[in-house]
Amino acid sequence: MWHRVPRHEDGRVTEIIAGLYMSPLEFLAVLSAVALVVARWLSHTARLLVTIAAGVVLVLSAIVLSVVGLRWQILPVLAGAAVALPFALSFLLRRRSGQPAGRARWWLALPGSVACVCLIAMGPVAAWALPVPVFPEPSGRFAVGTRVVQWTDPRRPESFTADPGDGRTVVVQLWYPAQKSPAGAQRAQYLGRTEREARTVSAALAREVGLPDFLVDGVPRAHTRSVFDAPVAGGGERFPVVLFSPGSGGVRTQNTAWAEELASHGYVVAALDHPYDSAAVVLADGRTIRSKIASTGDRDKDDKLAADWTAVRAADLGFVLTQLEHLGRGENTDPLTGRLDTGRVAVTGHSMGGAAALQAARQDDRFDAVMDLDGYPHGPASPSLRQPTLALTQAVTPGTDPRYIPRLTEALKLSTATSYRLTIPGAAHLTFMDGPLYLPPVPSIVGSLGRTESPHVVGATTLAFLDTTLRDKPGDLAGVLSAYGDLNVYPPDNSR
Repeated sequence: MWHRVPRHEDGRVTEIIAGLYMSPLEFLAVLSAVALVVARWLSHTARLLVTIAAGVVLVLSAIVLSVVGLRWQILPVLAGAAVALPFALSFLLRRRSGQPAGRARWWLALPGSVACVCLIAMGPVAAWALPVPVFPEPSGRFAVGTRVVQWTDPRRPESFTADPGDGRTVVVQLWYPAQKSPAGAQRAQYLGRTEREARTVSAALAREVGLPDFLVDGVPRAHTRSVFDAPVAGGGERFPVVLFSPGSGGVRTQNTAWAEELASHGYVVAALDHPYDSAAVVLADGRTIRSKIASTGDRDKDDKLAADWTAVRAADLGFVLTQLEHLGRGENTDPLTGRLDTGRVAVTGHSMGGAAALQAARQDDRFDAVMDLDGYPHGPASPSLRQPTLALTQAVTPGTDPRYIPRLTEALKLSTATSYRLTIPGAAHLTFMDGPLYLPPVPSIVGSLGRTESPHVVGATTLAFLDTTLRDKPGDLAGVLSAYGDLNVYPPDNSR
C-alpha cells in the first residue's frame, strides 16, 4: 500500500510504503546496500553485475535523498554500505587490472557481512519505530478542510506577562466539513501552517519530553488528510461544534487524526493553542511563544499550579466559544459565517485539557456535552456537572495513581446528567492523541492497540457519544461504548 503525501512548501512529493514507513527511494537504498554486501557470496560473474548495479543505484539514491531531505534513519544504511564498499571496489579494480579475483576465506568474510547487514537493518527498524506518520483516511461522507485563526480577548490581560496591555491571545485551528478537493490537492502540513512552523513545534515538543529533536524529524514532514482553506461543504447545513484543549505542553494539532474524523462526519472542531502553556505557539506575526509552565516536584504545590493553569485554559475555551458564536450568527466575515450551530456544542480535552473541559462545562451552560480524554480532574469539584459527560481512560490502578479514579468517579456521580466512564484495555495515556502514529509502539508509551486501532477506538467512541448528545441520534449508546472496553454508567443525581 502506497500513500502519496505532497510536501507543503515546495511541491515535492514523498511516498510512504505504509507497512515499512519508508519512501520508495529509501527502500531502494536499503535494497542496494544489502545487495552490495550479498554480492560477495555470488559467483564471479554475478558478483560483478550485482556490485555495479547496486553501487550505481545506491549512489544515485543517496544523492537524491540528500537533495529532497535525508532522514537520520537512513544513515545506518549508508554506513553499512560504506563499510562494504571498499571490498566491492577492490574486487572491481582487480578485475579491471586483470588480477585474479580472489575471495577472503568465508569464515573471515562472514562476520563482516553479518555486521554490515545488521547495520543496514537498523535503518528500516528505526524508520518503523519513529516514522513519518501516515494519517488514517476519515470515514465520514465529508471531505475535510482546515484553517487557523488568532483571537485576542481584550477583557483578559495575559497572566504570564507583566505587561498590563498584553491581552490574552489564543491560536485556534478549525477542522470542518468541506467540499471535495481536486485530485492531487495539496494536503495540510501537520503541526503547523508551514513546514518551518511544523519543525519549530516538533522541536519544542521533543524538548518537552527530553528527546533530541532529530529523533522525531519525520513528524514535521507529515501531511494530514485535510486541505487548508478548502471551501466549506455546500448545502447550507449548520454543523455542531466541538472545542478541544490539548494536554500540558501539548499543541492544537496533537489530535489531528481525531479532529479530521469528526469533521468528516459533520462536526466543526476548534482546537486551541494555549500560549505559555503549549510547547510552542507561532503567532500570526511570526513570533514564537514557548511554554513557561513547569512542575516543582512538590505534589501539593503542583496541584495548586495545575488548578490555576486549568482555570486559564477553561477561560480560553469560553472565550473561543464566544468568538465562534459571532461566526454562527453571521457577525463576522468568514468562510464559516452562518455555518456553525453554536446551540449544539461539546467541550473536550486530553490530559490537563480534559480537566479544563470539565471546568469550562461547570462554569458555562453553553456547553451541552463534555468529553475528558484521560485527564485528571484538577481544580474545584463544584458546582456539579450538568452536561452528559464521557470520560475515556486507560486502566488506572490504585498502585499507579490512587487519587485519579476516585476523583473522576466523584465528579461523574455528582453530575445531574447521565455520565459514562469507559476504560479501554490496552490504552496508555498517549493512546488518546496522535502519538501512536509516530512514536515507538511501546505499550507503556502508546498502549498496545496499534497505529491503526488507536485512532479508530478514540474516534468511534467519541463520535457515538456526540451523535447521541448533540444530534439526539437514537440507539444504545451504552451498548456501543461497552464494545470497546469496561463501561461504568452513572445515572443523573437530580437531588443537587
